[in-house]
Parts: sequence; structure tokens; C-alpha cells
Amino acid sequence: MPLRKADVVREALRFLDAEGLDQLTMRKLGAALNVQGGALYRHYPNKEALLDAMADKIVEGIGAPLPGVPWPDQVRILGKRLRAALLSHRDGARVVAGTFAPGANTIIGSDTSVQVLCGAGLPPAQAGWVTFALFYYVLGHTIEEQAQLRLPAGHDWRTHTERLDVEVSPQYAAALDSLTSTDPAERFDYGLNIFIDGLCRLRTTLPPQEETAGHAAP
Repeated sequence: MPLRKADVVREALRFLDAEGLDQLTMRKLGAALNVQGGALYRHYPNKEALLDAMADKIVEGIGAPLPGVPWPDQVRILGKRLRAALLSHRDGARVVAGTFAPGANTIIGSDTSVQVLCGAGLPPAQAGWVTFALFYYVLGHTIEEQAQLRLPAGHDWRTHTERLDVEVSPQYAAALDSLTSTDPAERFDYGLNIFIDGLCRLRTTLPPQEETAGHAAP
């Protein structure tokens, strides 16, 4: 049976989950698929093209139809969908962060977000800016979240700071203690709620003529 693009991406994601991004090479992937390297290059000319395809597969479903709830809840759903997708694969956030050519699933997800924000009254340009800001908040948070999973057992920020001979304030120590001990999902939700609250405040400042007539959600 001939090797298909979908087969390559599927096996690449399996390899990613088992070995991590740093171990992924075209040679190793070809061995996992039991094919010569040239067979992979017929589908993907280089590793960057393969990573683009993997990233787009990871975010598949982000732009699925949203429930008919107020727009702030729809933004929240999109943010949570993206985080869940990135966490569904080892180093998933790093894979998506390293791509520059958006695929179909990436575009569909972004379009969904822009439509929600335009429906809330933002002009298309600002809706695009906010969509990217949301994307990078989720991406950055999830990269750190997955990086923490790779820390060695018993890693302690206080010991690391002492080695650097850096004196920190009690406030900073309390903040970092909270960052390292709190459930990442709780921290993510806190930041996402602040983001959405800021959007709600921004919407109230828009001149009436900039609101999309007949589409602004409550």
C-alpha cells in the first residue's frame, strides 16, 4: 500500500508522543515507517514542511461550530480548545509555535475567533489582533506548562536561585511558590478570564459606528 501524507503525519505524531520533538528526524521517522528517507521527501520536502503539517493536525477541531452562548463564553471555549489540543501531544505547543505557514485547520480556527469578535462589535482589524493575542497567550502558557513536565524530579526554584546568587523579594518568592504549586489549569483559567474581562471593557469603549450592526452579542 503506497505511503500517504496522512500516514506520515500520523506516525510523526506517534513518534512525537514517544520520543519528543528534539528526537524527531526524517531519518528516524522513515525507520519507524519502515521506508527509505526518499519516500518521506516525496510528501514533505523537509522537516519544516512536516512540522507544519503536524501542527495543523494538532489544532484540528479548534474551529468546530460553537454553542449559541454569549461571545465571552465562546472566546473562553476557543481558548480552552486550543490549550487542550496543544496538550494532547508531547511538545505539542513547541511544534505549533515553530510553524509559520498556517494550514487549513489553523485558518479555520482563526476565522472562527475573528467572526466571534466581530459579532461582539470589534472591527475586523482589531478582531485579528485580539485573535493573535489570544493564540499567543494560550501558546506561551502551554509551552511553559509542558516544559515544567520535563523538569527533573525534586526540582526546586529556590535552590536554583541560590546557585545564581540572586536575592529575591518576599513578594517574588510568594508569587513563584504559587506558580510552581498551583494547578496549571487553574492558572490558565485565571489568565484567560482576565483576558476576556479586558475584551469586555474594550467593547464598551467602541464608538457605536464601529459595532457590527445586528451581530453584537450581549
